[in-house]
Amino acid sequence: MEAVPLQDFVRALDPETLPRVLRVCSGVYFEGSIYEISGNECCLSTGDLIKVTQVRLQKVVCENPRTSQTMELPRNFKGYFTPLNTPQSYETLEELVSATTQSSKQLPTCFMSTHRIVTEGTVVTEDQLLMLEAVVMHLGIRCARCVLGVEGQQVILHLPLSQKGPFRKWEPSTPRTLLQVLQDPALKDLVLTCPTLPWHSLILRPQYEIQAIMHMRRTIVKIPSTLEVDVEDVTASSQHVHFIKPLLLSEVLARQGPFPLSTEILEVPERRPIFLSPWLGSLQKGQRLCIYGLASPPWRVLASSKGRKVPRHFLVSGAYQGKLRRRPREFPTAYDLLGAFQPGRPLRVVATKDCEGEREENPEFTSLAVGDRLEVLGPGQARGAQGNDMGVLVCQRLSDQAGEDEEEECEEEAESPERVLLPLHFPGSFVEEMSDSRRYSLADLTAQFSLPCEVKVVAKDSSHPTDPLTSFLGLRLEEKITEPFLVVSLDSEPGMCFEIPPRWLDLTVVEAKGQPDWPGGSLPIATVEELTDTFYYRLRKLPACEIQAPPPRPPKSQGLSKQRRHSTQEGGVKVTGVALSPNLGPAVDPRVTFDKAHFLSYIHWELKPFRG
Repeated sequence: MEAVPLQDFVRALDPETLPRVLRVCSGVYFEGSIYEISGNECCLSTGDLIKVTQVRLQKVVCENPRTSQTMELPRNFKGYFTPLNTPQSYETLEELVSATTQSSKQLPTCFMSTHRIVTEGTVVTEDQLLMLEAVVMHLGIRCARCVLGVEGQQVILHLPLSQKGPFRKWEPSTPRTLLQVLQDPALKDLVLTCPTLPWHSLILRPQYEIQAIMHMRRTIVKIPSTLEVDVEDVTASSQHVHFIKPLLLSEVLARQGPFPLSTEILEVPERRPIFLSPWLGSLQKGQRLCIYGLASPPWRVLASSKGRKVPRHFLVSGAYQGKLRRRPREFPTAYDLLGAFQPGRPLRVVATKDCEGEREENPEFTSLAVGDRLEVLGPGQARGAQGNDMGVLVCQRLSDQAGEDEEEECEEEAESPERVLLPLHFPGSFVEEMSDSRRYSLADLTAQFSLPCEVKVVAKDSSHPTDPLTSFLGLRLEEKITEPFLVVSLDSEPGMCFEIPPRWLDLTVVEAKGQPDWPGGSLPIATVEELTDTFYYRLRKLPACEIQAPPPRPPKSQGLSKQRRHSTQEGGVKVTGVALSPNLGPAVDPRVTFDKAHFLSYIHWELKPFRG
C-alpha cells in the first residue's frame, strides 16, 4: 500500500478491519512539547509502528467553500444532507452535453461549475446551480442556454460549449444523515446542501481520534487524525511484531497477578536510596526480576537501635520470626509516662533521679527521690499558682517492699493510698518496673502492647541468616506501618527474596518471555531492611506516625526559679535568650531554666516537622 495522509486513511478505514498496523513514512514534531498536547500525541518519527485499535469521531467541521467560514457540528446533528455534485466531472460544457445526450436522461439537466464564471455581465459562483435547457446558436457560436436563479428571478445565460470547467452534474438524491454522509466514501469532500444550515453549499471535514498501541508506551496513545503525517498500512507484513508495553510496579500491584511474573527492568527512578541493602545496587536497567506477588502480612514495624551514639533504623516485616523480650522503658518526663499509659494495663515505674516538687506552684506537687516507686493512674487537672488549670499525671506511691510483704501492705493501705501529682512538664527521670521474661513473636508483641516499646531480640529469624537485630542491646519499636509490598527476587539469585514498596520504589519493568518456576516450599524472604536516615524521617512524617501531640511548655512562674536553679546544679541545662521562630511558637522566657531531659524532649517534638 502506498503512503497516504493519516486523515485520508482514517476516512477510508472500515472499523470492522481493526486492528491495523501502520508505519509512519514522514514524521511530525510540534515544537514546545516532546510527548503530547492536550492528551494527544504530537510527535511521530519516521519508521514508527502504530497499531490502531479504535477510531472515534471527535467533531465535524462544516466549511463554506465560498467564504472559507467554518462552524462545528455536534455529532448528533439532526439535519439531512444532499450532494450538490457527483464524483463524475467534465472538463468542458461540450463533454457534459455529449454525456447527457448519450445517456438515458435527456436535457434539461442541472450542473455546477467548480470555478467562478463571468459572462454577459453576470458572475456565476462555484456553489450556484445552473439548468442547461438546450444547445443553441448565439451570435454565431454554439452555446448552452442555461437558466440561473438570482434572488427569486431567472436569468438566461448563453455559455459557449468550449467553456472550461470542470463541471459536475447534479442529480436529486435521497437526503442522508450526518453519519451516513461520513460513512460513504463516494461523498468524501463533495459539496453538500442542508436546509437547516445557513449556507446553501458546504463541505464536511470530520476529525477523528485514533487510539493506538506503540512500542514502549505504558498507556493507549491518542493521535488526532489531523496530524500532518503520511502512513502506510503494513498489517499483512507485521503479524510477528510484538508491541512492548512497560509497566510500573504500582500497576503490577494494582492488577494483582497473574504471579509469578518474570520481568526486566527498563528504568529505575532517580532519587535518594531508601534501603541500605546489597540488593538495591542490583536494580539496574536490564536486570531481570521475578515477582511472586503481594507480601503477607501487609504491616511492618519501624524500629531504631538503642545503646549506640548513632542509632540505626530498620523496617521489620510482620513475617519476622525472631523472638523478642520486653525491656524496661525509660521516660524522661511525666508527659512521656502519660503517653505510655493504657487504661486497664498497670504501669509501674521507679524514679532514677532526685527531683524537688514545685510546691510554690501547687502544694500537692510532690518531690521524688531516687528509688521511689509509682503506679500511674491516669491524667488529671490541678490549679496552678496563677489560678490557671494545668494538666497533671495522677500516680500512687508504692512501697519499697516486694513480693508478699508488698501485697499485704498494699491491702492495709488500700483505703488511703498516697496520691502523687506530677505536672506533665515534670523533669524527673523514670524507668519502667517489670518482670516479664516471656519471649514474644513480633505479631504477638504488637497485638498485646502499644508502641513505642523497648525490646531485645533474644533469638534471630532463622530464615534470615544475617539478621542484624540480634547485635543490639535493645531496640525501640516505634510505629506500625501498613503498606503493600511486592515479594521479588533477582533472576541471578532466585534463592533469596526481598520486598519492594512500589509507593517509594516504583520501577518501570516489561514482561519478559518465559514463565518462572515457583520455588519449592516457602519463599526465603529478607524480613529486615535497614533504612537510610532520609527515608526514616520521611516515614516518621507519615500521617500514621503523627498521632502524638507535642509536650506542654513549662509555666513561666517566678516561684520556680529556686527549684530550677537546684535542678541546674544537678546536671540541668540553663537556656537563656532562646527565641524560637514563629513556626515553633512563642519565644522561650529567658528567665526559665529547663531540665536537660525535658528540654531535649521539647525540642524533639518542636523540630519534628522539619526533619527529613
